[in-house]
Amino acid sequence: MIVLLVHPVLKQNLLNRLRGKTLAFGLVFCFGVLFLAACDKSSQAGVRLEGMQGTALWHVTVTHSPVGISEAELLAGLSKTFADTNQLLATWDDTSEIARFNHYQRTDWFSISPELAKLLDLTLNISRQSGGVYDVTVGPLIKLWGFSSHDVERDAVPAKAEIDQALAKVGYQKLQVRFDPPAVRKSQVDLRVELASVADGFAADQAGLYLESLGIHEYMVEIAGEVRTRGLSPRGDPWHIAIEKPVEEGRIVQKGLHLQNSGLATSGDYRNYFVQGGKRYSHTFNPVTGTPVTHNLASVSVVSEEATLADAYATLFMALGEEKGKAFAEAHAINAYFIWRTDDGFETANTVGFQRLFTED
Repeated sequence: MIVLLVHPVLKQNLLNRLRGKTLAFGLVFCFGVLFLAACDKSSQAGVRLEGMQGTALWHVTVTHSPVGISEAELLAGLSKTFADTNQLLATWDDTSEIARFNHYQRTDWFSISPELAKLLDLTLNISRQSGGVYDVTVGPLIKLWGFSSHDVERDAVPAKAEIDQALAKVGYQKLQVRFDPPAVRKSQVDLRVELASVADGFAADQAGLYLESLGIHEYMVEIAGEVRTRGLSPRGDPWHIAIEKPVEEGRIVQKGLHLQNSGLATSGDYRNYFVQGGKRYSHTFNPVTGTPVTHNLASVSVVSEEATLADAYATLFMALGEEKGKAFAEAHAINAYFIWRTDDGFETANTVGFQRLFTED
């Protein structure tokens, strides 16, 4: 089994929050040094809002100005929605639902919100589907290897005894969830759930659902690179999205996409790692050994109906690597795009469904 120690969501510094992410044409690039035709504001209408949730930068574009709702009210509502997501998933905030469950020292049912129960059920389903390659109980490994940004960063390989001790606390099979009434329980009191692998996608979806509750059905939400789109853009065509080239310096477009009524998530290994003894250690781990995997996959992007699901599968494929990841995506009809390192640079591959999303170069 292989587990990816994904980006510590909702608590990473801004540079790390931007690693291996998708970029929204007309959003992120309009605030950077690159320019695209989509940034020409004279050709676009609609409402654009942005803000920060913790250290996560978010953007929202609404195609049509909502009737009876001011931009200030819309901004306040979106800000609250993102803050509410933090209160569900932020492991570093002792008042959040997931943090309170992590600190719970019993193995009976622990009451949670319906939203968190649904999210945990999704992650457990993917854990089972992947045979444990995807696992949200990897928190002890994240902390041990120094990839939890609220802990002191380390640049040394942990001792085997430390790794073994952390591995004993990992295992999705030790977690159960129910819906009526919504609750979760663990069979081992020191089990810790880390939902970093889905938190940004979930936040994008929650913001989209908030907009839809107001009668807004044409929009794009982007937070820390994860994207949810519905309807058409202000230009009257599908939303234009760019996938970032997996290089450590600068931000370069790898591929452009047309996206409509879909969520998009990208995971990568090229901005969160350390080097020790000339060897690079990224945040992708084999849970049998507790050490980083050795495949060459640098980045993977996934398109699904919901950003949450795309986020989870992007995590899974980064754990599997380019060959096993491609095979899994094809077998389960998941739209995915893979970029991996070679001696000469990079190679790419994509599923048939993803091919249809590419813009013309």
